[in-house]
Order: sequence, then structure tokens, then C-alpha cells
Amino acid sequence: MADERVLGLLGFGAAGWGDDLLFAAALTLQLAVLSSCFALVIGFVLASAKLSRWRLLRYLAATYTLFIRGVPEFLIILLVFFGSEALIQNMLTALGSDLTIEVPKFGAAVAALSLIFAAYACEVFRGAYVAVPPGQMEAAQAIGMRPFQAFIRIRFPQLWRFAIPGLGNLWMVVLKDTSLAAVIALNELLRTAKLAGETEHAHLMFFLAAGLIYLTMTSLSDILRRHLEQRARRGMAGG
Repeated sequence: MADERVLGLLGFGAAGWGDDLLFAAALTLQLAVLSSCFALVIGFVLASAKLSRWRLLRYLAATYTLFIRGVPEFLIILLVFFGSEALIQNMLTALGSDLTIEVPKFGAAVAALSLIFAAYACEVFRGAYVAVPPGQMEAAQAIGMRPFQAFIRIRFPQLWRFAIPGLGNLWMVVLKDTSLAAVIALNELLRTAKLAGETEHAHLMFFLAAGLIYLTMTSLSDILRRHLEQRARRGMAGG
């Protein structure tokens, strides 16, 4: 009887939560992918600022990363969600509009996670940048390459190679930390498992099911990371 109840609750259709869990897993994956993409772009810009000759840019980038890494991630998500809503509402009021705007939870979660993990991606890119021997860039410019051309042909491929392990680990963290979006009531995987457990009085079963889904996604991600590392090392000694 217990086995039948478990199969029924984890099944698909009106009586089961299987489709809800899979939909939540897809939402979690989508949230992680979008957040990671934006975080990589912002992180690369921040790394460029940290490596800039301009002291102001270095100061601003360092201040940003210090703030993000020193404040709880839950708080940042709440600040982005409620702060952006308040900012938009105040702007509309200042323009004489009585329109009420509600910030989408998914969009707020993507923005918050992007801002959070951009600070960590920044350090990965900065470390990968300085890991490339400067003599190679000097040699490239000595044979007539322009700085941008040397960056694209010499530094960037090696930068990417050095950054893959760190970015792979960062992806794992982003994927699991999508559960933080539950604080703004976004029905990602963990929140859906929690709601299912409360509804059916079977918390452990649904949390274990959610854990298995997370484990599947992270395991597949790790396989993809190793594949990317192998491709990046092609042509290298021992690669």
C-alpha cells in the first residue's frame, strides 16, 4: 500500500505531483541558464574594470564585488525584488501615472542571481586573465598584431581554457542556489517539493525526489564540464 501511494503521489496527472516537479525542474534549469549567461557578461565587464588602468573603474568593481560577497544572498534577492518594484512605482508616480506595476518574480530572480554570481565570475575571469603568460602577448605585438587582435587570437582562447573549471563550479552553485528564489515565492523545484510535501503530508518523500532531480542535473552538468575541459585542452601537452 505504501509503495502504491508513493507511485501515485509521484505519478503524472491530476492525482500525482510528477508533472509539477518536472515543470519546476524545467523552470529551475531555465532560471539557472539565464542567470549564468547574464552573470558571465556582467562578470567579464567587472573583470575588465578590475584590470583597467583607470583607478576609478578598479575601485567601483572592487566595491561591487565586496558588497555582493559580504551581503547574504537572500537579502540581495529581496532588495532586487522589492527595490525594483518600489523604484518603478516611484518613477510612475513622479510622471503623474496611477498605474500599479508588479515586478515578475522570475525576472527579479534572474536579475538578482545574475548580480550575485557576476561578482564570483569576475574573480574567475580575472584569475584566468593573469594566468596567461604576458610574454605571449608581447611576442604577438612584436610580430605586428594589434592589441585587440592579439587578445582575440592569443589571450582569449587561453583565458577560456583557464576559466572553464572555475565557471563549471560556479554553474553548479548557481543551479543549486536557484532554490533561494523561493524567498519571493517563485515556484522553482525546491519550493514545489515543499508545497507538495505540505499538501500530502509526505515532506521527506518529496524532498528526496527533489534531491534526486538536482543530483541528475548536476551530474549531467559535470559530464558536460569535463567534455568542455577536454576540448579546451586539445593540442596541449597531456591534453
